[in-house]
Amino acid sequence: MAGTTVSGIGSNIDTQAIVKSLVDSERAPKQTQINNQTLKATTSLSSIGKIQAALDAFRGAMDNMKATSSFSGLSGNSSDEKVATVTTGNGAAAGNFSLLVTQLATASKISTKVFADGASSVVNAGSTPTMLTIKQGTNSFDVSVPAGATLQQVRDSINSQYANQGLSANILTDASGSRMVLTSSTTGIGSDLTLLGSSGLETGTSILSTPQNAKYVLDGVSMDSKSNTIADAVSGISLKLTGVSPVPSGGGAATPATITVSANTSTLKSSVKGFVDTYNALISAVNSETKVTTNADGSVTSGSLTGDASLRSLMSAVRTELNAMGGTGQMKSLAQFGVETDQKTGLLSIDDKAFSAAALTNAADINGIFSGDTGLLARMKSATDSFAQKTTGVFAARSSSLSDSLTDLKKQQESLDARMTSLQTSLTAKYTAMDSLVARLRAQSDSIMTTLNALNNPKSD
Repeated sequence: MAGTTVSGIGSNIDTQAIVKSLVDSERAPKQTQINNQTLKATTSLSSIGKIQAALDAFRGAMDNMKATSSFSGLSGNSSDEKVATVTTGNGAAAGNFSLLVTQLATASKISTKVFADGASSVVNAGSTPTMLTIKQGTNSFDVSVPAGATLQQVRDSINSQYANQGLSANILTDASGSRMVLTSSTTGIGSDLTLLGSSGLETGTSILSTPQNAKYVLDGVSMDSKSNTIADAVSGISLKLTGVSPVPSGGGAATPATITVSANTSTLKSSVKGFVDTYNALISAVNSETKVTTNADGSVTSGSLTGDASLRSLMSAVRTELNAMGGTGQMKSLAQFGVETDQKTGLLSIDDKAFSAAALTNAADINGIFSGDTGLLARMKSATDSFAQKTTGVFAARSSSLSDSLTDLKKQQESLDARMTSLQTSLTAKYTAMDSLVARLRAQSDSIMTTLNALNNPKSD
């Protein structure tokens, strides 16, 4: 018959198909179990990974929003950003300040002697390494100078080792040769750079710039700072000095800049919207992994984490804090400021009109709800701690358990494959033996029939 495979030469029976059918029948129940469990564990592990990523992003955003204190509803402004810029933080209060900058903080800058052969000049002509030590206050930075090292190589060594600690080396070249110039990002009196050691670079140095403190007058009070970034001159306000106060073209006293800290409802709303967006991102991630989809044929497909107890616990913890009363003002809930919850999806939205009306007179209440050690941001972070810990958290433990399950399933698959290979070998041997026996019996039958036929048909003379 066309297309039929006959593997039993003696029996004319397709023994390979029989063996395959028997092996497949033996494999099917366990293989189906392994496949189903592997698919479930893999999809669950992927979904939990997505939830962990969303939760980490949510918690990180809580930390950032808490640190920036943007819920204070205050913003800072400088009348002359060429003199100073301003940011507000914890403890800031509305007010105006006069700022006159007479001197910026500067860093130390020193130069080595001139090397006539330029950047390729050999610094260490000896046969053994020497040492260059860069000293700044109580800090020392050692640089090994190998035998035959050039000025360029010493510069590169300094930058590769100490650039992240604020040191920087460059080479200046003119008609007389090259010199290495060292400077530091550390400013202020006492940050002078000096060179010591046995490299030869420490001799003949010259000071290009002496470090100095910033000098400024804030509301009539003269002050100084080692840095141009001033975080504690006014409570809750950080100033970054960017230049010296300008003097009028006609001469006279320098013109001070005005630093203003005032209420800003748009900044406050932007901060609340940032919280809403961050919260919604977490809820959307959860919804995506737990949704139930109705198919065209009326059947339903559940998400990989639909009904998951850990996820229900997480959402319960988060929503409990969201709905809790907080703050010390008259308004203690987000709903009073126009932040609404969609009862179907759990997502938040802002009623612009209601928010603007409430923020106009109760901005401090919003700050009280979100900020502080007992504010919503801190409580949200605390409520998710047990779920998000990297090694001992609920989802980390789930991921570890699922990974272990996948490893065990892989071992089960290997064991099943080995057992089926052994079974196939055994059945093949048995059916081959059977086929050989049938062939021998058939040969014997044919021989007997030939003899009988000869006896029944005697030859005529």
